[in-house]
Amino acid sequence: MFNAEKVKNDCVQWIRDFFEENGKGCNAVVGISGGKDSSIVAALCVEALGKDRVIGVLMPCGEQADIDMAKLLVSHLGIRHYIVNIKDAVDGLINAIPFELQTQSLTNLPPRIRMSTLYAVSQSNNGRVANTCNLSEDWVGYSTRYGDSVGDFSPCSNLTVDEMKQIGRILGLPSELVDKVPIDGLCGKTDEENLGFTYAELDRYIRTGEIEDQAKKERIDHLHKINLFKLKLMPAFMPEI
Repeated sequence: MFNAEKVKNDCVQWIRDFFEENGKGCNAVVGISGGKDSSIVAALCVEALGKDRVIGVLMPCGEQADIDMAKLLVSHLGIRHYIVNIKDAVDGLINAIPFELQTQSLTNLPPRIRMSTLYAVSQSNNGRVANTCNLSEDWVGYSTRYGDSVGDFSPCSNLTVDEMKQIGRILGLPSELVDKVPIDGLCGKTDEENLGFTYAELDRYIRTGEIEDQAKKERIDHLHKINLFKLKLMPAFMPEI
């Protein structure tokens, strides 16, 4: 049985320990999308460090339909925040590359520029960048390599979507943030439309190995296998010297 209160408290202590060892007095820098993951990570950091040591960075690419949710989160937590529109940077890079980028390159470019933005803000504000991924998304590779898949510390990468929602409720976050239908913000579809299965099905499979639909099982297993490289350190040749 998942004990959300205990896991939340343990995670808060883990964040404190991380900053004690890897950035005493530093700030947590969190990219705020308006979704549950960044909201929960930001709230955990506030409980661990205090709101004065948490910086939110909102990074729309042109117009962002749900940016009000991101603004709601930073207002609810009372944290300092910056709004950095990355559209000019994205367009500038697209225009500078002397050939037409493929769809996947165009899709992954904004999250990679967002991560560069987070590190620019972090290094200028005595910060450490929070990774906001969860176990469910990582399991099937639903992240951008060197985009939202990275950071300096990761509070929730071993928690499923359902487990994170339980923690979000304990943290007292507005329900519209915790229970918001997850949309990737890149192609306009919901996560579950893109994946071909629900997070409830995925979470149950991860934790118990149980799933009724064989086709969905095969798809989850396939996505997990081909995306494992995203979770590993870059392979490096080791010479015999």
